[in-house]
Order: sequence, then structure tokens, then C-alpha cells
Amino acid sequence: MTRTRLPLRGRVALSASIAVAAGLALSACAGAAPASAPQDDAATPVDGGDLTFAIANDPISLNPSGIGSGNDTWYVTRQLVDSLLYQNPDTGELEPWLATSYTANDDATAFTFELRDDVTFSDGTPFTAANVKATFDDIIAAGALSQSVSSFVGYQETKVIDDDTVEVDFSTPNAAFPNSTAAVGLGIVGDATLAVPFADRADGKAVVGTGPFTLDTYTKDVETVLAAREDYAWAPEALGNDGRAHLDTVTFQIVPEASVRTGSLTSDQVDVIGGVQPTDVQTLQDAGYPLVSRGNPGISFGLSFNLARPIVSDIAVREAISAAIDPKVVRDTALNDLFNVATSALAKNTPSWADESKHFSYDPDHAAELLEKAGWTEGSDGIRTKDGQPLSLQLAWITNFGPNQTSLELIQQQLKAVGIDVVLEGSTVPEFLEKQASGDFDIVWGNLSRADGDVLRTQYSAATTKLRIDDPELEALLQGQLAAGDTTERNKILAEAQARIASQYYQIPVHELTSILSMQTTVHDVTFGADSRLNSLVAAWKDAS
Repeated sequence: MTRTRLPLRGRVALSASIAVAAGLALSACAGAAPASAPQDDAATPVDGGDLTFAIANDPISLNPSGIGSGNDTWYVTRQLVDSLLYQNPDTGELEPWLATSYTANDDATAFTFELRDDVTFSDGTPFTAANVKATFDDIIAAGALSQSVSSFVGYQETKVIDDDTVEVDFSTPNAAFPNSTAAVGLGIVGDATLAVPFADRADGKAVVGTGPFTLDTYTKDVETVLAAREDYAWAPEALGNDGRAHLDTVTFQIVPEASVRTGSLTSDQVDVIGGVQPTDVQTLQDAGYPLVSRGNPGISFGLSFNLARPIVSDIAVREAISAAIDPKVVRDTALNDLFNVATSALAKNTPSWADESKHFSYDPDHAAELLEKAGWTEGSDGIRTKDGQPLSLQLAWITNFGPNQTSLELIQQQLKAVGIDVVLEGSTVPEFLEKQASGDFDIVWGNLSRADGDVLRTQYSAATTKLRIDDPELEALLQGQLAAGDTTERNKILAEAQARIASQYYQIPVHELTSILSMQTTVHDVTFGADSRLNSLVAAWKDAS
């Protein structure tokens, strides 16, 4: 007998504060770029049809908890696996998916999930609590090979209570864990997947999930083709279709150049394009192509520093770099007003955001004064030196977002104006990750999308950061927010963490990210999730041809 699925907020037997901390509000606020719908999709959906979706990057890994190419990977893997909980992008609340409800103990060290009993994997095997345990244990065993292991800080064990009940235990509080279970990376996979070594799952052949689509074919750097499951019937209520996906197939084509993606859309070669560049927004709007945009919660785009490198280990240099950068000019030149100027390490529509703009005033004269006081004197070529060493810094960045280069070239010019030489070293995602791991950089440019303030911990905690930060005060705050069951207290701690990051100039925020899709007028119900990544396409459909 199928268990009745109640709204999660009516089933969670824990303090309301933890529930809210786990399901935080993501509505547009404080100037955040709002989500925009492509059109009025009140018409009756059409079953059948094939959707072609152009993305910029090969997924690299179709293993849901593996390390891929970021957003484009999650666009694909979201369709293959379901999560225990669904975070509603409109309300921020956690709602049922594979779990009908969850409970937590008072100190947020134990979480019990009640599961649906009518779900199957794509190979026909039943979904049970044992699969949840096996998936989570697999992530822990994978360690650094998994991009999801950071969600399991303090992990002790997962207990199978019965087929439809599972308990996840931590040795230390982890109030962010329920929110983490809504992420693609914690999507549940079947036994057939886990029978294959973690490192051998990248091509997706072994990925067996409970999602609305299955992998048909994957051709590296060309395309990934997905086929609808005939028996799928358990999507989140908020998506509006809990049965089989309306579409028959979805093909994700790899089209690295943004202009080519736009041209593919306007020439009717594809149905949807991701990674729409700011320069193409007006062109597409004028031509009548619907757009969907949503500000990304999480870490803002900005500069972070490798504190193991002598020059940038000096806070005076970091503060001078901050004072030399005019983020509004960067935003206005490289982007458009769909993107917010950043004022904190967290983007404005991230729960627990705090305004730290007082630390980041554009003042090149002050930057010069700071550098002079720190012993950096201007040379004949305009670049400062100290004890014969030029003030030259290596800046690592990923080439997977078109405006990055324009933003960084502007920042390079602004820093050169105060005597700082910056060498821009763009690379692919794998090359970037390798550079981060080796520590061969002074500055890194990037962002990290996640719909919870705990993203600060994954980026700046000594246990997980690649920035070589050793700051006991910051560490205590980052770990303390995990232990805070009360929402107000957790927000207060996360605000203090942002203030510490800002005051020490561990990160200089420049602009927030906004994700933008565009599509044919014949395409409906392609939406973003709470993390501003592609939602499940179970409800997407096309007009009959």
C-alpha cells in the first residue's frame, strides 16, 4: 500500500527552527535577480516529442556524486536520479520526494527519513532504505573523488530501520544536512551502480537511478541522449507532473561557444540553450525568444586568495586589491543589470546573506597608500616591487562562463593602475581543479552555487578549503552554524562568518551569478531549481509538431 505523501512541513517532528534552516527562503529580495518564466504555460501539456538542449561543457562525469564540469553536469544528472527531499524554488521549503517526511533530534546529529514504498530504479529493482545507506556510504568511501563528501561532515553511519525508514547519524551537529539531501550529488543510485568502482562510472553506463529519464547514449564532447522511463510516477508535487515525463527524449548537445549556441537556437537547430551570455539577452528578447533567468544563491563571483603564498598572505595586499577594484564597472561592462553587484561572500538571495559592502569601497588612492605602507614601491614600469620582487600574481580561473574573461581583463587593468601585475591563467575545469590541488596560484576567481549558507563552510573551512586558510575564529563560526538548531541563531553565526571573511579579505566579492536559459516558443515548463540549476524535466513539454 502506498504511503500517503503529506506536505513535509506537516510531517517534520523537530523544532521549526531546524526545518526553516534546512528549507530556507529563496524568493527574490534585496535586489536579487528574480526568476522569470518563459511564457504562460497554462495550456494542456502534450505527451511525446524530443527536446534538444545545447550546453557549453561536456559533463565529464555522469556519476551523480562524482566530479564533473559543474552546472552542465548537474543539468544532465538531475534527470537520472531523484533526491530524498525537494527544495521548492518559489518558497525555499523542503518538500517530499523519495522521502515523505523526516525528523531530527534536538542537537541535529540524527535525521530519520520515512521513504516512499512504491519507487523503483530504472533496472526494475525496488528503492529501499538499504539503497540510501549504500549511496551515502559510497560517497564517504570515495572521499576526494566525490564532490558531495563535504555534505557529510561528522558522518558516523546510516542505519536501516526497516525497508521504508532510514536514520543518518553524525558525531557532531550537521543542521545543514536536510538541505544537502535535495542536491543532485546526494541523489540515490541502485546496487548495480555501486557494484562498479567509483572511478569507472564517469561514462554513465553504470548509473541506475530512480529519475524520470535513463541514459541512452553518451558521446564525450558531443552529446548525451536520455530516454523517458515509462513507469516513472513520483516527482515532487511542485513540478506539476508526478507521472511519466511528457517528453520522449532529451538530448544535451555540447556547444562550447555561446554565440554558436545562440545561433543554433535562432536557426531552429535546438530547442533550448543554457549559459545565455549577457550580450545575447537583448538580441534574443527582441527576436521573441523566451528567457528564464534566476539569480544563483551561494558564493558570489569574486577573488579568493591562496594564503600559503607569501605576497597575498599579507592582509594589506588583499585589502589594497579590494580597494583597487570597481565592481560596478566590471558588472556594467561584462554583464548587465540581471546580475547584482556583490556585497558579501554570499549572494543576496542566499539564506543568511549579510551586507558587508562597508569593507569594499572602490578607492584606488587608498589602495596605493596601503601598498606603500606595506613596502611596495612603484617601479619605472609602473609595477610595484619589494626587496627586488615584483608585485606579480597568478590568477586562476575557469573558461566555462563567457563573461569571466572580460571581467578579469577589467580587474587586471584596475589592479595595474595601482601597480599590481596580474597574470590571468584560464583553464578547463579539470585543469583548474588540478591547479587548486597543487596550490600553484595566488588568486582564484570563481563562485559556488548552493541554496544554503553552509556553502561558506565548504569553501572556507580549513578541512575542505583549497585556500590554505588557518583562522580558528572563522573555523569556529563555520562549524558553529552547523550546530545551531535555531534559525535566528544560525543566521547570526553565518552573518558573523561573512563579516570575518570580509574583514580579513579572504574573498573580494565582485558580482553575483545569474543563470539564463532561452528557448523556442514551442517549449514549456523548463525551469530552474532552488540552486538555480536546471530542474527535473519531468514536466517539460513541446507543442505538437
